Formats: sequence, structure tokens, C-alpha cells
Amino acid sequence: MRHVVLSIALLLLVGLTAESRGQNTLNVPKNESQLEVKLGDGTAELSGAWKFHIGDDMAWAGRDFDDSSWGSIDLTPPAGSANPELGISGFIPGWTDAGYPDHSGYAWYRLRIDVQSSHGALAIKMPAQVDDAYQVYVNGELIGEFGKFTDRGVTAYSTLPEAFRLPRELRTGPMTIAIRMWMDSATPFSTPDAGGMHGPPVLGHAAVIGTLVQLDWDDIGHDIGSGFVELLILFLAWLIAISLLWMDRTEAAYLWLSLVCAVTMLSIGVVLIVNFSTWIPQVDRVLLTDVVLGPMRIGLWVLFWGYWFRVVRMDWIQRAVWTMVLLLMIGTVMLRPPLYGEKIPVHAAVYLSPALLAVKLGLAVLLCAITFWGISKQKTEGWLALSAVLLVAVALYQRELVILHVRTSFNVLGFNVHLGTISTIFSLFLITFMLLRRFLHTQRKREQWKAEIEQARQVQHVLIPEEIPTIRGLAIESDYRPAREVGGDFFQIIPIQSDGSVLIVVGDVTGKGLQAGMLVALIVGAIRTSVRYHTDPLTLMDSLNDQLCDRGGASATCLILRIAANGEVTLANAGHLPPYLNGVEMQMEGALPIGVIPGADFLVMQFTLAPADTLMLMSDGVAEAQDAHKELFGFGRIEEMLQRPISAATLASAAQAFGQEDDILVLRVHKEAQPQSVINAGAALVVT
Repeated sequence: MRHVVLSIALLLLVGLTAESRGQNTLNVPKNESQLEVKLGDGTAELSGAWKFHIGDDMAWAGRDFDDSSWGSIDLTPPAGSANPELGISGFIPGWTDAGYPDHSGYAWYRLRIDVQSSHGALAIKMPAQVDDAYQVYVNGELIGEFGKFTDRGVTAYSTLPEAFRLPRELRTGPMTIAIRMWMDSATPFSTPDAGGMHGPPVLGHAAVIGTLVQLDWDDIGHDIGSGFVELLILFLAWLIAISLLWMDRTEAAYLWLSLVCAVTMLSIGVVLIVNFSTWIPQVDRVLLTDVVLGPMRIGLWVLFWGYWFRVVRMDWIQRAVWTMVLLLMIGTVMLRPPLYGEKIPVHAAVYLSPALLAVKLGLAVLLCAITFWGISKQKTEGWLALSAVLLVAVALYQRELVILHVRTSFNVLGFNVHLGTISTIFSLFLITFMLLRRFLHTQRKREQWKAEIEQARQVQHVLIPEEIPTIRGLAIESDYRPAREVGGDFFQIIPIQSDGSVLIVVGDVTGKGLQAGMLVALIVGAIRTSVRYHTDPLTLMDSLNDQLCDRGGASATCLILRIAANGEVTLANAGHLPPYLNGVEMQMEGALPIGVIPGADFLVMQFTLAPADTLMLMSDGVAEAQDAHKELFGFGRIEEMLQRPISAATLASAAQAFGQEDDILVLRVHKEAQPQSVINAGAALVVT
């Protein structure tokens, strides 16, 4: 009965091409150790019981070797069988499921056949799935191999369609086929039911076998062709992320998405390469995809969502993610043979596999925590992102879904599409939509911000004097160069009509940008209001100090001078740089800026400007200018330049050319020997 069932199964599997015309049969002869193969113009699957033995001895390739004491493995595909991970029909479990669960390395298959062929050269097509490398011998003669067998060891590759011609003299009669298999000791940890051949070899006329090999290549194209689509979508998403990052470098999520896309593209590229060529050995492929790129991909996705949801403690998240990624890399590489030699210790696999799963799930828990935090903070945008997060999780944990018996492979228009590919594509569409939505929202806010800055700039432009008033006996020049759109330096020149004196106020508020500009507007407004009631520099300084202290956190250095018509000067200073009189820095004690302490004491001093004296007032932006080597312009250069008569614009230009870091303000007051009209070198101020 056993022979009858085997004969029926073999007959059903013979004749894969239309040209066989029912001529192909495969029968079990009276001798149980030999199969009778009748070939017309077609092929026959060499299914049934093959002799099997673990270990390695080249004598086992011989035609007349006695293998009667060997065990056997049936290479007849069970009805409805399929690889649960790859979705390949007709899948035969390997030797780890056939009584040799702990074996890796070499093993041999042997089969005796009696071929009856009408004409033509013969060839053997090997199964589409094998673990991991093999050599094919017919009557003791090596006819082909897949992988590199050397004295130093075996280099295996991902299985590709292969067929080998038999010697010309072997067209009919008794033959012994011996297949020398080798399996990496790490293969059982990545492939279920590993070991040896996962389908029967096919014997037939060389032309027909060539057609079958081409069909196998077509099957590979249909099986992983969706990878090219995924690669294209990833590339487009990468381009979008890079473009958005180039336009807005303040959004860190763009950077991390571009890194995710780059790593995923590299991983898919490696898979496509190994499925169409032998450029990358199997060990190198595993090291790239499983050890390096796989953990990195999970970690980068977690970080992307962390930055997308703007999690506050991203420094802590980064340390946790990269620690778990490193543990995954170390644990995965420990399942590779080079660390131990030819065989991985049993305890390494027993403890490492659950530990790696726990770390991987730890990253999933962290991703869930980030998502729930983001939903609670961002509401609508968070819920919109939830579907994308779920799709990403499915793509990252597809292998774990197989354990739960979730279907992960689907046939779409003749192409085998994996659940991870579908999830990645749809998640990228959603993420791209959200990226563009956030970018447009950010751009709208940025335009509003620019409009507000422009308004502040216009306000400041009105507050800073465009024309220096005419002061009898004084020539006054000014040059003001803000470091940003809105500057933090200020000055006012206010003639006092009652006695012909002039009030000069110079200052520098704390900070830069819009906030500093608004503080300048406040101070200038306070000065113009206070001058209506009193012109004493100390009284004005106390008034400004009180108003800034009431605001809290607002401070500024300030220098107020009242120059009488006869040249007498009263000066009050609140932490500002001392002026230079005739090129020499005036000596004065330091004082706190205004706005720091209520009721603070400020330095007051008096001196007289003689005819031809020059007083230079400036902000610290002049001395703090620095070049590309971080060298300061410094007070030494200022004093050197002031040893000869120069204009305010000359000093300001020198500091700016050296390397402007802060607002630059220079005010030059010259006491004329004879009253002349005011020199206004920098009267027309341009706030850039």
C-alpha cells in the first residue's frame, strides 16, 4: 500500500510543462532503494524518501556506497503545506523537524534512480529553498554547487534558482544522486523548520529545466517585486523629508524621518541584492539586516515619533532607545557562529532568544508610551498620527506576528506582497501628509512672526533718530548697525531749549531680537516722557530704573550725559562702557544696569569739554566683534584707532568688518572751537 500511495503522488507531480503530453511517469520499482524515472520531453520531481545522514564524508558521494543503514527524509510536499513566514506553497520542513533538531553543519542526501529517457541532455533543478549551501554529485562526479566550499569553510548565500547539467554520457540507466548540504548554525534562529532541502529536486531534459529555472526567477520577481515599489515610495518620502529639513531646520522630526527612510532603503536594497545575486554572502547579509539595520530601524522610528510628538525629555528617550538598540545588536550578533566557532552553545540560544524578544518588545512599549503622551498633549494631531504609528508597529514587528499565526503575505495582481510592505507604504503616505500639514502650519506662523518683527522694526526705526538735531557748538555723528532685524542698542539726542544744553542717552538692553526691540521702545518712550519734567541725568536714571524694575527681568546698561552750552558735562552711568575723551578711556567706577535692583546707586561724574575735544560713546558690540578664529576686536584696537581723528562710521565699519556678533552703536561728540553747523555723518539710519 505504501508503494502505491508513493507512486500516485509521484505521478501527480510529473509533467510540469504542456509538452510532456502525459508521457512523464515516476514509479517505485520493486527495489525500494531505487526509483524508476521515465522521461518523455518533460521533467519529473525526485520526491519520496531520500536516504539521509548527518556528518561529512566524501566517500558518501560514490555511486556504489552502501547507504542501507542510513535514515530517510521524505521530500514529498504535504498537501496544503506552506512556509508560514515566506508564504511559499509546497514547503517541506527541514531536518530540524525530521528528528535532527540540534544539528547544523554538514549532512548528505542520497537517491538511486533508473532513468529512461528518449533523447536529449539531462539537468537537475534544485529546490527554490535550501539551508544553506550544497554540492550536487551524480555517480560520484561533482556537477555543480551553490555556495563556496573551501578548506577554510563554507560561504553561503541566499538561495537562488540553480540547475546543473548531467554529464553527456548520463542520459539513461541507473544513477546515484548525492547532495552534500551545509547549514549555518544560526539559520534555525531566523528560519522555522530549518535544514537541508525544502522541496524535491527536479530531473528533466536540459531545455525544459532551463524553462523551469526561468519560471523560478519569475516567481522571485513576483515574490519580492513589491520591494521595488516600497523602495521607490521610501525614496520619495526621503526626498520630501530632506526638502522640508532644508527649508526648516528647526523641526527635528524631519531629520529623523530622513534617517528612517535611509536605513529602511538600505535594508530593502540588501534584500533585493541577495535575492538576485551572490554579491553579499549570507552571513554578511544577516549582519547587515538583522544585527545592524534591523535594530537601528526600530530605534530611529521610536525617536522620530518622540520628536514628532515633541516629547519633553528626549534626552532620556534617546539614551533609553540607543541602549536597547545596542543590546539588540550585541544579542543578535551573539547568535552568529564566528563568535563561537562552528556551533552555537545551546545555552546561548536558550537564553538569548527570549532576552532579545524582551528588548524588542521594550522598544514597542516605549513607542506606545510616546504615542499616548503625544495624543494627550496634541489631541487632534495625536489621534491623526495614531493610525500611522500602528502601521509602523506592524511593519517593525511582522516576524512576531507570524508567531501569533497572523497572515503576513498576500497576493496582489500576481505579486506576493508582505504585510510589512503594505504597512510601510500606507504609514509613509500618512506621515507625508502630516509632515506637509505641519510644515504649512509652521510656515503660516513664521509669516506671522516675520510680520510682527517687521512691525517692531518699523517702530524702532521711528524711535531711533534719523536726523541729528542741530546743537550750537557741537558736531555730533552717529552710526547704528543692528545685528538682527530688531536691535537692542538705543540712543537719543534731545536739545533742551530752556538753556541751550543737550541731553544724550546711550544704552544696550539685555538680549536680542524682538524682545530686546520692544524693551528699547519702552525705554525710549520713558526717556521722552521723563525729559518733559526733569533733565538731570541721575534723576532720569532713577526714573528709568524704577520703571524697568516694575516689569521684572528687564534690564539695560545706560549712559546719560547733559552737555551745557559752555561745555560742562554731567554724566550718569549704569553699567555702560565708559566714553573715550580724546582717544583715552575715561576712568569711572562700575555700576549695576538699570532694572536690576530698585533704588540702586548710579555713578555720577562731571567734567568739561574744551574746544576741539572729542567724546566717543559706543556699545559693547564694538569691542566684542570677533573674527573666524574667535579673536575679539577688543579695546586695544579701539584705542589704537582713536589715536587719530576718525568718524563714528569708520569705527563702526572696522568692527563690523572684523566680525559683528552684537549690535554696534558709535556716537561721536566733538566740541567745536567756533560754533558751526552739526556734522551728521550717520544721520540717515537704516535698521537692517
